[in-house]
Amino acid sequence: MHPNISDIALQVMTGAIMSNYDSTPFMQAPIPVTILVQTKNEANGIQACLSAWKGKSEEIIVVDSLSEDGTKRLVTEMGVQVINFSWNGRYPKKKQWQLDNVNTKNEWILFIDADEYPTAELVEELQQLFSDERVNQFAAFDISLNYRFAGTVLKHGHTVVKRCLVQKSLVDFPEMNDLDAPGMGELEGHYQPSARGRVGKLRGRILHDDHDPVRSWFDRHNKYSDWEAHLHTHPSARRQTRKARSLQGRFFDRLPFKPVVFFVYSYVIRLGFADGRAGFDYALALSFYYWQIQLKVRELKNGWIT
Repeated sequence: MHPNISDIALQVMTGAIMSNYDSTPFMQAPIPVTILVQTKNEANGIQACLSAWKGKSEEIIVVDSLSEDGTKRLVTEMGVQVINFSWNGRYPKKKQWQLDNVNTKNEWILFIDADEYPTAELVEELQQLFSDERVNQFAAFDISLNYRFAGTVLKHGHTVVKRCLVQKSLVDFPEMNDLDAPGMGELEGHYQPSARGRVGKLRGRILHDDHDPVRSWFDRHNKYSDWEAHLHTHPSARRQTRKARSLQGRFFDRLPFKPVVFFVYSYVIRLGFADGRAGFDYALALSFYYWQIQLKVRELKNGWIT
């Protein structure tokens, strides 16, 4: 006998929904979710990404930002639909544009990057979740990432959480006052879409399988820190963004001495040390990222640039 919807809502939000199902075999039909894959010059990894998701969902669509490295050709060769996206410098940005303009077979959408793969636990959980129509009582689900850093898949330390499984008619990405901010471009910044309804959290994870050189991580986060520093010097934009962040993001946004506190949080409290040297390097790199933001904020406020 299944629990009532109020019980299942609470259990999904705490990641415990799986305990309420019996041990009968999972449905083998593809999950009724449309995967929207975000690409821009992803030829090195796009085929592996699509192979990992193919057959697990009813529909996969690649939304490509004018790639110049053959990404679209590789996607087409695999029989996957490609939709072109060209940003006009205004809102909506890329993901909201997809919610507004991309026709999908399913109401449920899963946004992923081209280096993100489903873990077996996530696939199993999604199969069970979508075998019950009560999933439609939710507007969105948050999913945590297992992150590969410096050649190691991290199991501890700071965890990124993305609200990436959504009902397309029940979520929106807010429009921030950040179009003149450097660093982000066509993509929405580090904030979550707003949901008109319940938000659950899955315990299965997505693997962010980044095989790029470590320097690319620092290149990206150098740009991200430009965007964050801009927000810190524009109070209205910062307030907007803070409201749209996760609870974890809002907490860290207000922390004093963030680089030091974050290192202790990620490496000690969240057991980052259990991942060995990679866990130390990741905690230190993120602490350095927060130090960059603070340094750039001081630069902007004190007018060091001439």
